[in-house]
Amino acid sequence: MPRRYAFTTRWELDAGADRIWDALVEAERWPAWWPSVRSVVAVAPGDARGIGAVNRFTWRGRLPYALTFDMRVTEVETHRRLAGEATGELVGTGVWTLAPNGRTTHVRYDWTVATTKAWMNAVAPLLEPAFRWNHDDVMRRGGEGLARLLGARLVTSSSPAARRA
Repeated sequence: MPRRYAFTTRWELDAGADRIWDALVEAERWPAWWPSVRSVVAVAPGDARGIGAVNRFTWRGRLPYALTFDMRVTEVETHRRLAGEATGELVGTGVWTLAPNGRTTHVRYDWTVATTKAWMNAVAPLLEPAFRWNHDDVMRRGGEGLARLLGARLVTSSSPAARRA
């Protein structure tokens, strides 16, 4: 049976929402600045706004496994909100929200997913804390990488332990 998780990550960067947005929508460049992103392959183009675009992501955190899934863009509000649906070894939704706050920008990522790998679901009762820790580390390293890319400062980064969805 798939194991469901809900994660919320918050970053605050001293960079404009437009610069952060540009980095987030150029998913094929994520492996250059986000250490846990092993590859991004464009599967299908979207419309002029990016709706319907599909990218295949392969991620690997500090634990010895990788996850591959397709992410289809379902919503675009330029410089404010980017949402998508995941299918593959993770199934669910992800939503990036950007909110300018004076000289900084609050970035929030809500990730509600279920795992489809049988071994992960079988060991989840024992290893769920390790899976949450791994996710939090992946996101922390992403915030640090984005700040480096932008020549900005990561003012705050939080990715509290996931809750079961």
